[in-house]
Amino acid sequence: MTALCRTLRHKFIPDGNCAIGYMDRPMPIGHNSTISQPYIVALMSELAAVPADGVALEIGTGSGYQAAILAQLARKVCTVEIVQPLAVASALVLHELGYDNVDVKIGDGYQGWAECGPYDAIVVTAAIPEIPKPLLEQLKVGGKIVMPAGSPGDVQLLMVIDKVAPDKTTMRAVTAVRFVPFIRPPN
Repeated sequence: MTALCRTLRHKFIPDGNCAIGYMDRPMPIGHNSTISQPYIVALMSELAAVPADGVALEIGTGSGYQAAILAQLARKVCTVEIVQPLAVASALVLHELGYDNVDVKIGDGYQGWAECGPYDAIVVTAAIPEIPKPLLEQLKVGGKIVMPAGSPGDVQLLMVIDKVAPDKTTMRAVTAVRFVPFIRPPN
């Protein structure tokens, strides 16, 4: 994937270390979060199949790395992060690296970002047992959600949900994965 090769992954990790920045493994980025391994980022991006003139939503901005990859594939990327320091840091890095088609919002990713959509593709980068209904509502017919489905702490299944009609979806499991838990605001 060309986008993966063009992306300076080391800029998205806390110490910017080139020696570890390109290893094909997840790495901690603080705040109980990780930057996903390049293979999984590439796979999720490919499965999302966002058109070049499309709009993508990412839930769980983290370091901003997945958003940077999507930004090279789509016209616009909207990304939501609940952890304020991660959202602020990723917005800064994305801006510094010239990803001007990415908007970062601090908030509850479960609710999506209706004002920025509707979306051709949604990529969720944290483990959640169910598909958030607001995300389905914000997805265009013909669009896809790519997400790790399952309980946090266990192995999850990377799922592709295709919206085939306003109230109809199909789902398929792709592979086993392990993601950090999806965080919701306290009640």
